[in-house]
Amino acid sequence: MIGDGMGLSHIYAAMTKNNGKLNIERCTYSGFSKTYSANNYTTDSGAGGTALACGVKTNNGMIGLSADSLPQKSILEVAHQQGLSTGVVVACNVTYATPASYLAHRVHRSMTSAIAQDIVNSGVDVLIGGGKKDFESIHNGSSLTRQCVEKGYQMLYTINDVLAVDTGKIVALLADNHPPKAAERQDLLYNGTKKALELLSKNDKGFFLLVEASQIDWASHKNNFNDVIDEVLDFDKVIGLVLDFAAAQGGNTLVIITADHETGGLVLLNKDSETGKIKKKFTTKHHSATPVPVFSFGVGAENFSGFMENTSFFDKLMKLYQFKDY
Repeated sequence: MIGDGMGLSHIYAAMTKNNGKLNIERCTYSGFSKTYSANNYTTDSGAGGTALACGVKTNNGMIGLSADSLPQKSILEVAHQQGLSTGVVVACNVTYATPASYLAHRVHRSMTSAIAQDIVNSGVDVLIGGGKKDFESIHNGSSLTRQCVEKGYQMLYTINDVLAVDTGKIVALLADNHPPKAAERQDLLYNGTKKALELLSKNDKGFFLLVEASQIDWASHKNNFNDVIDEVLDFDKVIGLVLDFAAAQGGNTLVIITADHETGGLVLLNKDSETGKIKKKFTTKHHSATPVPVFSFGVGAENFSGFMENTSFFDKLMKLYQFKDY
């Protein structure tokens, strides 16, 4: 679970606004991830996502490639090859940098049409987010939407349609480009994650699911503190759902919550004891180089404590899944 742009101050601000409590506190281990990329002390989401997904440092803007442009398999792709079910649920266009890092291999994150083609060919079982326009583009004489149907996917365009599905593979494109912000998207991330867990857990071999709260980053770029709070609280509601699911599985499910980078350089300075208003300051409208928190729960959670490289997630997951050949 990735809170794009979510730093420790973002979490604590939302916790403060929520009467001092968040679901994320239920995690049993915590640590920090170093986010620098191959060519920059301050990463972007392409390099940050690729490090988490594929276990390699790459240049800012690159997707699923090493710094010398060699394709790198993501943990999602390896899980698919090993017969596990896989899913991606995001609050952005599914071709955006973080989901693309798990599903595609391109020299730049801006190549959304080519990324969409990679996604169609990825074999992912459940895909929920925005991006309808990218899938209407024509590749090899037919639209990507038609190619999805030919590959056995159910094409869905509303969250109610998603909730009505009982089985099978789905591509749910719930906005032409990006879904709206948290206050307007009607529990898209929560309901999408709930359905993904239901569908993916039918596989006895197990599953890998990526959930991204994409718009914490956007609110932070705008230095919009109220939207930051809304987005983190929306994410934390989904975290509660996932932790409940993991707790009910008898100890065989791992949940990892982190960020690809921090955005906004958010600093919390004080709180008015009477009004509850937080005195804060954004120090940039861009990403910062600050390490980001890592929270984990369930089987193998102890492997994600302390200071770690963002590239270490891949190898740790490979060992926990007991994947050997890929």
